[in-house]
Amino acid sequence: MTAEPDVLRLDGITVRRAGRTILGPLDWTIRSGQRWVVFGPNGSGKTTLLQVASTYLWPSSGTVRILDHQIGSIDARQLRESIGYAGSGLEREIGDDIDALDVVMTARHAALAPWWHRYSDADRTRARTLLERMGVGDFAARAFGTLSTGERRRVQIARALMPNPRLLLLDEPGAGLDLGARESLVEDLAALARDASLAAIVLVSHHVEEIPKGFGHALVLGGGRAVASGRIEAALASGPLSAAFGRPLAVDHVDGRFVARGVRTP
Repeated sequence: MTAEPDVLRLDGITVRRAGRTILGPLDWTIRSGQRWVVFGPNGSGKTTLLQVASTYLWPSSGTVRILDHQIGSIDARQLRESIGYAGSGLEREIGDDIDALDVVMTARHAALAPWWHRYSDADRTRARTLLERMGVGDFAARAFGTLSTGERRRVQIARALMPNPRLLLLDEPGAGLDLGARESLVEDLAALARDASLAAIVLVSHHVEEIPKGFGHALVLGGGRAVASGRIEAALASGPLSAAFGRPLAVDHVDGRFVARGVRTP
Protein backbone atom coordinates (compact mmCIF):
# COMPACT_ATOMS: atom_id res chain seq x y z
CA MET A 1 0.00 0.00 0.00
CA THR A 2 1.36 3.44 -0.98
CA ALA A 3 1.70 5.83 1.94
CA GLU A 4 -0.24 9.08 1.67
CA PRO A 5 2.12 12.04 1.00
CA ASP A 6 2.91 14.60 3.65
CA VAL A 7 0.42 17.46 3.64
CA LEU A 8 3.14 20.05 4.29
CA ARG A 9 6.91 19.79 4.47
CA LEU A 10 9.27 22.67 5.12
CA ASP A 11 13.00 22.00 4.83
CA GLY A 12 15.44 24.62 6.08
CA ILE A 13 13.21 27.59 5.34
CA THR A 14 14.16 31.11 6.33
CA VAL A 15 12.39 34.42 5.82
CA ARG A 16 14.47 37.60 5.83
CA ARG A 17 13.28 41.18 5.84
CA ALA A 18 15.42 44.33 5.85
CA GLY A 19 18.52 42.19 6.23
CA ARG A 20 17.18 40.41 9.33
CA THR A 21 16.05 36.80 9.63
CA ILE A 22 12.55 36.83 11.14
CA LEU A 23 11.82 33.11 10.70
CA GLY A 24 14.05 30.07 10.62
CA PRO A 25 15.99 28.14 9.77
CA LEU A 26 13.06 25.80 10.30
CA ASP A 27 12.13 22.22 9.42
CA TRP A 28 8.51 21.14 9.87
CA THR A 29 6.44 18.25 8.56
CA ILE A 30 2.67 17.83 8.82
CA ARG A 31 1.24 14.41 7.98
CA SER A 32 -2.27 13.49 6.92
CA GLY A 33 -4.74 13.35 9.80
CA GLN A 34 -2.75 15.64 12.07
CA ARG A 35 -4.06 18.77 13.80
CA TRP A 36 -1.32 21.21 14.77
CA VAL A 37 -1.15 24.27 16.99
CA VAL A 38 1.53 26.87 16.24
CA PHE A 39 2.21 28.68 19.49
CA GLY A 40 4.45 31.48 20.67
CA PRO A 41 4.65 35.12 21.75
CA ASN A 42 3.95 38.12 19.54
CA GLY A 43 6.70 38.56 16.96
CA SER A 44 7.84 34.94 17.11
CA GLY A 45 7.05 34.28 13.42
CA LYS A 46 3.69 32.52 13.66
CA THR A 47 1.86 34.58 11.03
CA THR A 48 4.92 34.60 8.73
CA LEU A 49 5.00 30.80 8.94
CA LEU A 50 1.35 30.55 7.94
CA GLN A 51 1.93 32.91 5.02
CA VAL A 52 4.64 30.54 3.78
CA ALA A 53 2.38 27.51 4.30
CA SER A 54 -0.43 29.22 2.37
CA THR A 55 1.91 29.94 -0.61
CA TYR A 56 1.33 33.70 -0.32
CA LEU A 57 4.90 34.26 0.91
CA TRP A 58 7.93 32.62 -0.60
CA PRO A 59 10.76 31.88 1.84
CA SER A 60 14.14 33.51 1.37
CA SER A 61 15.73 30.05 1.39
CA GLY A 62 14.72 26.44 1.84
CA THR A 63 12.05 24.31 0.17
CA VAL A 64 8.29 24.06 0.63
CA ARG A 65 6.26 21.02 -0.40
CA ILE A 66 2.48 21.03 -0.12
CA LEU A 67 0.42 17.94 -0.97
CA ASP A 68 3.45 16.40 -2.69
CA HIS A 69 4.12 19.45 -4.88
CA GLN A 70 7.17 21.65 -4.46
CA ILE A 71 6.62 25.39 -4.52
CA GLY A 72 8.33 26.77 -7.59
CA SER A 73 7.61 23.73 -9.73
CA ILE A 74 3.82 24.22 -9.84
CA ASP A 75 1.53 27.22 -10.22
CA ALA A 76 0.81 28.27 -6.62
CA ARG A 77 -2.74 29.19 -7.64
CA GLN A 78 -3.44 25.51 -8.25
CA LEU A 79 -2.28 24.61 -4.75
CA ARG A 80 -4.39 27.36 -3.19
CA GLU A 81 -7.49 25.52 -4.39
CA SER A 82 -6.59 22.86 -1.79
CA ILE A 83 -5.75 25.32 1.01
CA GLY A 84 -8.25 27.14 3.22
CA TYR A 85 -6.94 30.23 4.99
CA ALA A 86 -8.47 32.58 7.57
CA GLY A 87 -6.66 35.33 9.42
CA SER A 88 -6.70 38.95 10.49
CA GLY A 89 -4.66 40.01 7.47
CA LEU A 90 -7.27 38.63 5.09
CA GLU A 91 -10.07 40.09 7.19
CA ARG A 92 -8.68 43.59 6.63
CA GLU A 93 -8.83 43.03 2.86
CA ILE A 94 -12.55 42.18 2.80
CA GLY A 95 -14.81 45.12 1.95
CA ASP A 96 -17.15 46.19 4.74
CA ASP A 97 -20.08 46.41 2.31
CA ILE A 98 -19.76 42.84 0.95
CA ASP A 99 -22.47 40.64 2.41
CA ALA A 100 -21.47 37.53 4.36
CA LEU A 101 -22.77 35.12 1.72
CA ASP A 102 -20.56 36.71 -0.95
CA VAL A 103 -17.56 36.77 1.41
CA VAL A 104 -17.83 32.98 1.63
CA MET A 105 -18.87 32.29 -1.96
CA THR A 106 -16.03 34.30 -3.56
CA ALA A 107 -13.49 31.89 -2.04
CA ARG A 108 -14.59 29.57 -4.85
CA HIS A 109 -12.25 31.60 -7.09
CA ALA A 110 -9.94 32.99 -4.36
CA ALA A 111 -11.52 36.40 -4.92
CA LEU A 112 -12.51 39.07 -2.39
CA ALA A 113 -15.53 40.46 -4.24
CA PRO A 114 -18.17 38.88 -6.50
CA TRP A 115 -17.85 41.20 -9.49
CA TRP A 116 -15.33 39.33 -11.66
CA HIS A 117 -16.57 35.74 -11.69
CA ARG A 118 -19.78 33.87 -12.27
CA TYR A 119 -21.26 31.78 -9.47
CA SER A 120 -23.79 28.99 -9.68
CA ASP A 121 -26.78 28.20 -7.50
CA ALA A 122 -24.70 25.31 -6.15
CA ASP A 123 -22.01 27.79 -5.07
CA ARG A 124 -24.60 29.89 -3.24
CA THR A 125 -26.11 26.84 -1.59
CA ARG A 126 -22.72 25.62 -0.38
CA ALA A 127 -21.82 29.07 0.96
CA ARG A 128 -25.11 29.25 2.86
CA THR A 129 -24.61 25.73 4.24
CA LEU A 130 -21.14 26.64 5.51
CA LEU A 131 -22.44 29.80 7.18
CA GLU A 132 -25.06 27.69 8.93
CA ARG A 133 -22.41 25.16 9.94
CA MET A 134 -20.45 27.96 11.61
CA GLY A 135 -23.54 29.32 13.36
CA VAL A 136 -23.92 32.51 11.31
CA GLY A 137 -26.47 31.40 8.71
CA ASP A 138 -28.89 34.14 9.80
CA PHE A 139 -26.31 36.78 8.81
CA ALA A 140 -25.94 35.71 5.15
CA ALA A 141 -27.41 38.99 3.87
CA ARG A 142 -25.63 41.20 6.43
CA ALA A 143 -22.74 43.42 5.36
CA PHE A 144 -19.43 42.06 6.63
CA GLY A 145 -18.54 45.37 8.27
CA THR A 146 -21.67 45.30 10.44
CA LEU A 147 -20.82 41.95 12.04
CA SER A 148 -19.21 41.57 15.45
CA THR A 149 -15.63 40.37 15.73
CA GLY A 150 -16.78 36.85 16.59
CA GLU A 151 -19.26 36.77 13.72
CA ARG A 152 -16.60 37.92 11.25
CA ARG A 153 -14.26 35.18 12.43
CA ARG A 154 -16.95 32.56 11.86
CA VAL A 155 -17.69 33.94 8.40
CA GLN A 156 -13.98 33.76 7.60
CA ILE A 157 -13.74 30.12 8.65
CA ALA A 158 -16.80 29.34 6.51
CA ARG A 159 -14.99 31.08 3.65
CA ALA A 160 -11.86 29.01 4.27
CA LEU A 161 -13.94 25.82 3.96
CA MET A 162 -15.63 26.90 0.70
CA PRO A 163 -13.12 25.31 -1.73
CA ASN A 164 -13.18 21.91 0.06
CA PRO A 165 -9.59 22.34 1.25
CA ARG A 166 -7.25 19.53 2.22
CA LEU A 167 -5.19 21.88 4.40
CA LEU A 168 -6.93 24.41 6.69
CA LEU A 169 -4.85 27.28 8.13
CA LEU A 170 -6.36 29.42 10.91
CA ASP A 171 -4.37 32.44 12.10
CA GLU A 172 -5.48 33.43 15.63
CA PRO A 173 -9.24 33.09 15.09
CA GLY A 174 -9.85 33.72 18.81
CA ALA A 175 -7.99 37.05 18.96
CA GLY A 176 -10.12 39.84 20.41
CA LEU A 177 -13.08 37.64 21.32
CA ASP A 178 -14.81 37.87 24.68
CA LEU A 179 -14.99 34.78 26.88
CA GLY A 180 -18.37 33.57 25.62
CA ALA A 181 -17.52 34.03 21.95
CA ARG A 182 -14.14 32.37 22.45
CA GLU A 183 -15.64 29.29 24.10
CA SER A 184 -18.24 28.94 21.35
CA LEU A 185 -15.50 29.16 18.74
CA VAL A 186 -13.38 26.58 20.59
CA GLU A 187 -16.31 24.14 20.44
CA ASP A 188 -16.67 24.72 16.69
CA LEU A 189 -12.93 24.22 16.13
CA ALA A 190 -13.08 20.95 18.07
CA ALA A 191 -15.82 19.82 15.66
CA LEU A 192 -13.63 20.79 12.69
CA ALA A 193 -10.80 18.73 14.17
CA ARG A 194 -13.04 15.66 13.83
CA ASP A 195 -13.78 16.36 10.14
CA ALA A 196 -12.04 13.59 8.20
CA SER A 197 -12.32 15.51 4.91
CA LEU A 198 -9.62 17.88 6.18
CA ALA A 199 -6.26 16.19 5.79
CA ALA A 200 -4.62 18.62 8.21
CA ILE A 201 -5.44 21.71 10.28
CA VAL A 202 -3.01 24.33 11.59
CA LEU A 203 -4.21 26.69 14.30
CA VAL A 204 -2.08 29.68 15.31
CA SER A 205 -2.51 31.04 18.84
CA HIS A 206 -0.64 32.61 21.74
CA HIS A 207 -3.18 31.64 24.41
CA VAL A 208 -3.22 27.99 25.48
CA GLU A 209 -6.81 28.37 26.69
CA GLU A 210 -7.92 28.78 23.06
CA ILE A 211 -6.68 25.34 22.01
CA PRO A 212 -9.60 22.97 21.31
CA LYS A 213 -9.75 19.28 22.01
CA GLY A 214 -8.64 17.14 19.09
CA PHE A 215 -5.38 18.97 18.35
CA GLY A 216 -2.59 16.49 18.95
CA HIS A 217 0.60 18.27 17.84
CA ALA A 218 2.24 21.62 18.55
CA LEU A 219 5.08 23.74 17.22
CA VAL A 220 6.35 26.32 19.71
CA LEU A 221 8.21 29.28 18.23
CA GLY A 222 10.49 31.76 19.94
CA GLY A 223 12.47 34.40 18.11
CA GLY A 224 11.54 32.87 14.77
CA ARG A 225 12.92 29.43 15.61
CA ALA A 226 11.44 26.19 16.87
CA VAL A 227 11.66 25.83 20.65
CA ALA A 228 9.69 22.56 20.65
CA SER A 229 7.80 20.44 18.13
CA GLY A 230 5.84 17.20 18.38
CA ARG A 231 3.10 15.74 20.54
CA ILE A 232 1.13 18.56 22.12
CA GLU A 233 1.52 17.46 25.75
CA ALA A 234 5.32 17.53 25.44
CA ALA A 235 5.62 20.67 23.29
CA LEU A 236 3.17 22.78 25.32
CA ALA A 237 4.85 21.99 28.63
CA SER A 238 6.20 24.42 31.21
CA GLY A 239 9.81 24.20 30.02
CA PRO A 240 9.31 24.98 26.30
CA LEU A 241 6.78 27.75 26.98
CA SER A 242 9.01 29.34 29.62
CA ALA A 243 11.84 29.37 27.08
CA ALA A 244 9.64 30.79 24.31
CA PHE A 245 8.14 33.58 26.43
CA GLY A 246 11.28 34.35 28.41
CA ARG A 247 9.75 33.94 31.87
CA PRO A 248 8.82 31.06 34.19
CA LEU A 249 5.44 29.57 33.28
CA ALA A 250 3.47 26.64 34.61
CA VAL A 251 1.18 24.70 32.26
CA ASP A 252 -1.65 22.44 33.38
CA HIS A 253 -3.89 20.12 31.38
CA VAL A 254 -7.47 20.01 32.72
CA ASP A 255 -10.37 18.13 31.08
CA GLY A 256 -8.60 18.11 27.72
CA ARG A 257 -7.82 21.85 27.78
CA PHE A 258 -4.62 23.72 28.63
CA VAL A 259 -4.17 26.43 31.28
CA ALA A 260 -1.01 28.49 31.78
CA ARG A 261 0.06 30.91 34.48
CA GLY A 262 3.15 32.80 35.52
CA VAL A 263 5.36 31.45 38.30
CA ARG A 264 7.06 33.69 40.80
CA THR A 265 10.79 33.25 41.09
CA PRO A 266 12.42 33.27 44.53
